This record gives sequence, C-alpha cells and structure tokens, in this order.
Amino acid sequence: MSISTPAAPPLVDLGPVAQLRAGRLAVRLPLLYVGLVIYGASLAMMARADLGFAPWDVLHSGLIRHLPMTLGQAVVVMSFLVLLLWIPLREMPGLGTISNAVVVGLACDATLAVLERPDVLAVRIALMLGGVCTCGLATALYIGAQLGRGPRDGLMTGLVRRTGLSIRLVRTGLEVSVVLLGLLLGGALGVGTVVFALTIGPITQVLLPLFTVDLDRGRTT
Repeated sequence: MSISTPAAPPLVDLGPVAQLRAGRLAVRLPLLYVGLVIYGASLAMMARADLGFAPWDVLHSGLIRHLPMTLGQAVVVMSFLVLLLWIPLREMPGLGTISNAVVVGLACDATLAVLERPDVLAVRIALMLGGVCTCGLATALYIGAQLGRGPRDGLMTGLVRRTGLSIRLVRTGLEVSVVLLGLLLGGALGVGTVVFALTIGPITQVLLPLFTVDLDRGRTT
C-alpha cells in the first residue's frame, strides 16, 4: 500500500503589491533574507575554493579585473544593469527583486572578508561543493518566499514570455553568453562552473517544495 505525499504549494505570479498582501510575511520575509544572505555566502565559498565560478559569476570575476570594485560590488552593479533590461520586457520587480540585487553582493563581500582560500586541494573541493549545495538551498529559500524573482531569473522569464522560446533554451543561451563574455574579460572558469551547471537545478528542485510558502493558505487565514 503506497502512501501519497502532499503536493508542494504552487509558485504564483503576483505583482509587487499583491506579493505583500498575500500574507504570512512573518515566515516569508525571514525566508527571503536568510536565503539571500546564504546565496551571497555561497558565492564567496566558490570564490575562495578557486575552482571556477557559477556562470554569472564568471562574468562578475571578469569585471573586477578591469574595474576598481569587489566581487560583491560587481554582483550589485550587474544586478541593476540586468534590471534595466526588464523595462522593455515589462517585468515587474518585487521586494525580493530589489533585495536580491543588494543583499547578495553585500553578503558575498562580508563572507570574503572572513573566509580565506584553503591551501589543501581537498578542502578547496569541499568548499566548492559546499558552495554549490548552499546556493541551491538559498535559491529554494528566496524563491519559496514568493516575494519576487531575482534580476537574472526575471530576465530569463521575461525573454521566455516575449520570444516564445523554451525556458531551457533561453537559460542556456543566457548562461553561455555570460560565460563567454566573462572569459573575454578574464573571468575564472573551472570545474566548479561545470559542477554548478549540472547540479544546481536538481538541488533546487528537491529543496524548493520544502520551503515554498503556501500563499493560498495565507489568503484564507
């Protein structure tokens, strides 16, 4: 006799005001900000592992080779540049969108300030794997809070909506493009980039149902 598991709460597409009016903010706001802080820390972990960045961070690491800024500052600057691309796509930012653009970069720099690069390769590998796993957890937390897409996620969904192309094709195109641009700028590509690309989706898919807040329940209480 099989035991059925309850369905995961749905992810809903709400405007910025409706996101706040959906309720359960005492749960959703901590999920959002804990997730964003962990996300920034995960970027720093991969940076200190020195085995390759996530695709967008290959671009960020390339930028800081040419501009007087930290990795976290590059994340913030690029986030707001990406938000400019939302305008012709008519994407609507939410609290989570703006918070993502700022908090992730600040948390990244704060973690880099206290985390040193290990000398032992095995420790660096563990740090890289830990960064990938914590990034998956962080993604599940901030998306599960249902307070708005991150800048890069919104760019992807906006392009999907406007072009009619599949999410897979648009996401692949975006990530290949930013990796190539990052490499041209001297960004750090390595085994960590490949591990991230292959595992971040499955990790997030497993964890997201555990942390998605049920907004239907929030509107009825």
